[in-house]
Amino acid sequence: MQKNVSRGTAMVIALFVNTYLSFAQSSAGIDQATAEVGSYVDPVSNLIIAIGAVVGLIGGVRVYIKWQSGDQDTQKAIMGWFGACLFLILVGVVIKAFFA
Repeated sequence: MQKNVSRGTAMVIALFVNTYLSFAQSSAGIDQATAEVGSYVDPVSNLIIAIGAVVGLIGGVRVYIKWQSGDQDTQKAIMGWFGACLFLILVGVVIKAFFA
């Protein structure tokens, strides 16, 4: 019984010390994390815009094929395609604005 109590006490003390040390970090760690996240903003935003361009091209081809075949729901396809392109472009811009 005494061995279990001392082991439990040691665990609680170790947990407290680790928690205390993790909260005792200065603002340098936070500044480093902010710089790290900030360095990813431009590549991710450009990637999202590039994905939007690819989706736009593929969607444009799909709409053209539907239009040429005389499909009745061409307008619905155009609206979905335009909405997807607009969403991806706006997400890229908002990410840049949010983290800048």
